Amino acid sequence: MRSQFSKQMSSAGGEEIGQLSRKELDDANLARMGKRPVLKRNFGVMSILGFSCTILITWEGIVTLFLQAYQNGGPAGAVYGFLFVWAGVAGTFVVLSELASMAPTSGGQYHWTSMLAPRSCMKLMSYLTGWLTVIGWQATFATSCYLVGTLIQGLIVLTNSKYEPERWHGTLLFWAVVVFSIAINSIGGKVLPRFEGMILILHILGFFAILIPLTYMADHGTSKEVFTQFLNMGEFPSQGLSFFVGLAGCIFSFAGGDAAVHMSEEITNAAVAVPISIMLSVLINGSLGFGMLIAMLFCSGDLGSALNSPTGYPFLAIFLQATGSIAGTAAMGSIITTMGATTSVGMLASTSRQFWSFARDRGIPGWRLWSQVTERSAVPLYSVLMTSVIASLLALINIGSPVAFNDLCSMSISGLYLSYMVVGSLLLWRRCTGGISSARSSDSAIINTAGAKLVWGPFHIPGIWGILINTWALIYMTIAVFFSFWPPAWVVTVQTMNFSVIGTVGTIMLSLFYYYARARKVYDGPIMEHTM
Repeated sequence: MRSQFSKQMSSAGGEEIGQLSRKELDDANLARMGKRPVLKRNFGVMSILGFSCTILITWEGIVTLFLQAYQNGGPAGAVYGFLFVWAGVAGTFVVLSELASMAPTSGGQYHWTSMLAPRSCMKLMSYLTGWLTVIGWQATFATSCYLVGTLIQGLIVLTNSKYEPERWHGTLLFWAVVVFSIAINSIGGKVLPRFEGMILILHILGFFAILIPLTYMADHGTSKEVFTQFLNMGEFPSQGLSFFVGLAGCIFSFAGGDAAVHMSEEITNAAVAVPISIMLSVLINGSLGFGMLIAMLFCSGDLGSALNSPTGYPFLAIFLQATGSIAGTAAMGSIITTMGATTSVGMLASTSRQFWSFARDRGIPGWRLWSQVTERSAVPLYSVLMTSVIASLLALINIGSPVAFNDLCSMSISGLYLSYMVVGSLLLWRRCTGGISSARSSDSAIINTAGAKLVWGPFHIPGIWGILINTWALIYMTIAVFFSFWPPAWVVTVQTMNFSVIGTVGTIMLSLFYYYARARKVYDGPIMEHTM
């Protein structure tokens, strides 16, 4: 089978690289991993950098969620916790970049697992990793839409004292964000890349539009309060335990680092562009996020009244204390809300592409429908719609219990990071045992897929530094996953209990049931599509 494919590749792409167009070279590289090019490569380096940066939106996330670290850790805990998470995310993104450079496909983690895992357990490990990624991305998209809906409600409360918010209002606004995301994603062509490039500009300019008036107009705390004061408002047995529980907000602010990976088959020169976008996004977003965190801590003012803000978001009360203007606060809050809405567009794109790719390899029930791509727009529209339906159904949980919905959405951390841990562990094993070659193979050889030769891509940290970074990333990921299941207070009530472990484990159990009932008969890891 592979020898036949090698002959086809030799005839189609055995020429010198310099004689091939960029599109032909990208398609040839994809074909060497057994995949047919069916999506259009409309993203370049700058547009995918905008995509990656605006998926993370770290400074916006810090503004929205910084009180999680403040309550468990205090100002000093928030500062040092952010630096810890930033360093951990950087190591994790190096691992993802190395893997994306080796095998830039929309499948991402489950494809990497299939190419790295021992043959004896490759099939099941790849399948479980695929479902962990599905869980993580579906939850991340739902979380984004939920936050935007409730942010809009908060702005209405801020500007209209007669408005009485209801949970079902938030669900309707959630659905509005989903419809907006579908509209942008279903058009196809260069609309999405241009949209993401435009949002990158808003992402950077919006940072200064909030930072400057906040720091100029607010009363400032002291350096001693910000850098030395630790708090344990969750009443945990030790300050150290409280510190680690408080990391959740910072971790979520960096969620979605593999977003560009799942767009790989729509990116020109993906083996280079994806690692560049991933690493620059952690540098840019980490810098902006840390700057905004310091500003929020110095300008937090009366946090007691901020915690009881009728808007549901303490940062709006902090902005109001600083500016003394409802209109100014609404304008600053609108920037963050707009960024959240536009981020949902990119999250839907990544979620649907990962879902589509896993369906293409027969890992999802109904894979024949979800793996289809519309010819006119070259978009996996059925996967876009299915992802949107799942998120819209999850929004109904908010009507009955916002606590349950928030816990469900924390699965975005556990799902994604568990998938990172699987591929990170396998990569460390392969690099320590010399299982990956640095030598370039022939242009017609099958590489970096299940059972094929493993070859490093253009982005690679060689030697002991690669091993150390890989090991550090695994240590960080273990901490992130472990504490993602913890409640925010030591004394647990129905309101404070974190049920995300039930959702994560429950979905894994259901996927295992489907695997042994059906999927093991049709799922063999990434399919060599030239045989279809």
